[in-house]
Amino acid sequence: MKKSLLTLFALAAMSATALAADIKPAIVYGTGGKFDKSFNEAAYNGAEKFKKETGVAYRDFEPTGDTQGEQALRNFASKGFNPVIAVSFAWTSALQKVAAEYPKTEFVLIDDSLDLPNVRSVKFKENEGSYLAGVMAALASKTGKVGFVGGMDIPLIRKFECGYELGARAANPKIEVLQNMTGTTGAAWNDPVRGGELTKNQIDQGADVVYAAAGATGLGVLQTAADNKKLSIGVDSNQNYLHPGSVLTSVVKRVDLAVYNAFTDAKNGKFTPGTQELGLKEEGVGVAMDDNNKPLVTPEIKAAVDKAKADIVAGTVKVHDYTADNACPKS
Repeated sequence: MKKSLLTLFALAAMSATALAADIKPAIVYGTGGKFDKSFNEAAYNGAEKFKKETGVAYRDFEPTGDTQGEQALRNFASKGFNPVIAVSFAWTSALQKVAAEYPKTEFVLIDDSLDLPNVRSVKFKENEGSYLAGVMAALASKTGKVGFVGGMDIPLIRKFECGYELGARAANPKIEVLQNMTGTTGAAWNDPVRGGELTKNQIDQGADVVYAAAGATGLGVLQTAADNKKLSIGVDSNQNYLHPGSVLTSVVKRVDLAVYNAFTDAKNGKFTPGTQELGLKEEGVGVAMDDNNKPLVTPEIKAAVDKAKADIVAGTVKVHDYTADNACPKS
């Protein structure tokens, strides 16, 4: 009897090992670099969490240009990697082709959607998280002027800016929001020098809180704000720690959760296609509160953020989505 039980345990262990061996996860990052301390790094953190918990290794690739995404996706799929995650809207067209070529491979697209039977699309309600940041910025500002520095000038980043502006105006109807975009190509995600220049220009115009939604370019925004003793707002990952006492908050976007869940679902045979959209209600976005920004968040700011979040979750406040009509209401 004892020998039979040992045999069963051994078979079960072998089965679990075989199941894990069947999973060969892979990630193709956006062009901002894996360690951008923002969007891509959030994806990396999700993959690392999965690896630590399961012991299952993954492969990843950092494209340096817009043409490398399709090559990387096809390369991973052709070598049997599954699931394969495309961490950028920039890979939408590429994934549409590659997913059709490899119908048995499970793919994940982050920040855009594809209606294909082997693709899970994960989108976020960045406008909701940015709204909370706008509330905080307006209440923290002493000049009545706040700023926004975006990366690539696309509707997705305008969605961040619009939510931020709406939140700021809700907290202070007289607030002035200055805004700049870094560029029109993928290089806009990885230009911290330009991010710093745009931030300094906004500070010279009176902005004393500047929100960066620009990938690695945002590192220059946060640095310049700190150097000029102004406040900044980080994005995607919690960036409060980069300049403690200077970063008012970070609009966290749970790309890590999207990656972790996709890997876990695939490992457990529970992967599903279709589009997921994660907002405040789903805890897919939010504003980071920790010891690094605690001295900056007054009871008034905290109460205003809590109320705004509760109202959005309840549906009594609806934050306009810029991508719905490529416009941001001004009243």
